[in-house]
Amino acid sequence: MVEVLRTPEEVLEGLPDFPFQSRYREVQGLRLAHLDEGEGAPVLFMHGEPTWSFLWRKVIPPVQAAGFRCIAPDLAGFGRSDKPTDIDWYSYDRHTQIAGTLLEDLDLHGATIVVHDWGGPIGLRLAVEHPERIDRIVILDTGLFTGHQRMSEAWVAFRDFVARTEDLPVGFLVKGACKQDPGDEVVAAYEAPFPTPASKAGARAFPLMIPHEPQATGAAAGRGVLEALREDRRPTLMLWADSDPVLPLATGEQFAAAIGRPPPRVIEDASHFLQEDKGPEIGALIAQWLRAR
Repeated sequence: MVEVLRTPEEVLEGLPDFPFQSRYREVQGLRLAHLDEGEGAPVLFMHGEPTWSFLWRKVIPPVQAAGFRCIAPDLAGFGRSDKPTDIDWYSYDRHTQIAGTLLEDLDLHGATIVVHDWGGPIGLRLAVEHPERIDRIVILDTGLFTGHQRMSEAWVAFRDFVARTEDLPVGFLVKGACKQDPGDEVVAAYEAPFPTPASKAGARAFPLMIPHEPQATGAAAGRGVLEALREDRRPTLMLWADSDPVLPLATGEQFAAAIGRPPPRVIEDASHFLQEDKGPEIGALIAQWLRAR
């Protein structure tokens, strides 16, 4: 039995610009949280490392106002979801399988999946494995890990920092990958779900899960998703920040070419967490694109 921590509700009260109420499911003995706002065709927002559904708070309102149902899960180990404390508990397969239960539990069909950072490998795999439920794909500053991918120097430095830092400064990391300073309240909101070093196991695990050679765990699955997307003809929108130090625009262009899509639309004056820098603009672009489908 793995030890599991649950963030106290009181430390997640009064968050800035976050009027949403979490809903909960029980999956494999874990209480998992998600947002579910609005009515209409579902749009599923997948966060990455080391964020949670709070990341989407500026993006959701324009999409909801356009007549869509906005669903944003907190991955296991993040946000209001329960947090196994053993880093070895976390894996690409397990995250994907657990995230897939949301599609089934909510019986989603005709969905759009919006992915960012580690939400990309997970969410794009969901799109490949559940084509009967997901009709459209939106990709923001992410990629697939095949064991052949080249990582930037900024990312290597980040991985090494995570490997040696038990008490990961989550809010500081988010702030450092924003073009504009999001402010102390927002930084604190990203830090709030992780009140102890043990609660940060999931946030620490993601960078260490990336396969660096073709035989490494998760690499074959990543290659399978990449190959499937090359043949996939579902409508796809790609948006990419112009100033992402972790996944530069050139990486986005290469990823688009690798999956047979046009180059991404550039979001100007934005860094890796482009939802913080340009959230309303991104939400409006997604809403406009969806309404034209």
